[in-house]
Amino acid sequence: MLTVTDKASEVITDFMKDKQAGASIRVFMNMGCSGPSLGMALDETQNEADEVIQAGGTTFVIEKELLKQVKPIHIDFISTPEGAGFKLTSSLPQSQGGCCGSCSC
Repeated sequence: MLTVTDKASEVITDFMKDKQAGASIRVFMNMGCSGPSLGMALDETQNEADEVIQAGGTTFVIEKELLKQVKPIHIDFISTPEGAGFKLTSSLPQSQGGCCGSCSC
């Protein structure tokens, strides 16, 4: 299951309007010094290992095995005094902070 808020859908739709027909948003696992998290990127390829999900008027692609591990996924767009961006939440444990602010530690 993947849900997208109205605000996130609006931002994604605006981003996608000048992209190649058939382009989708890939949800993927990102490994950083704070642990695993989900990320998103523009993608124009799909394969049999992918689950294709239509949500908020956009096509999302995610590996089936990853989806089983992290569902449900919720995508929001938030604004804070520090900036604005997408917030992806799932059943992944929340990160507990990084290692002294740099992955080179």
